Amino acid sequence: MKTTHPAQPPDLERLARKHAGAKLGWYIHAFVYVLVNLMLLLLSGMSGRSWAIYPALGWGLGLAIHGVVVFFATGGAGLRERMIQRERQRLMQRDPW
Repeated sequence: MKTTHPAQPPDLERLARKHAGAKLGWYIHAFVYVLVNLMLLLLSGMSGRSWAIYPALGWGLGLAIHGVVVFFATGGAGLRERMIQRERQRLMQRDPW
């Protein structure tokens, strides 16, 4: 059952959840980036060539753009809930009802 504080309009709750979800998505993206590129670095080292830098740079650019959009353009269950709470507080300070 979803509960909201009576002083919080449903749109504020929806927006806080959307922002927290976007940030959590970026953290997952960054984690996968690190794991995959470590594996590529290992394979690159085993082949005796240094080709792993190219996918790391290309994907890194995409990850950086994703981060800029999530953290600057838009202003885990426990992690997700803490992020939702932070977004809710930030939004309440910016646009109090």
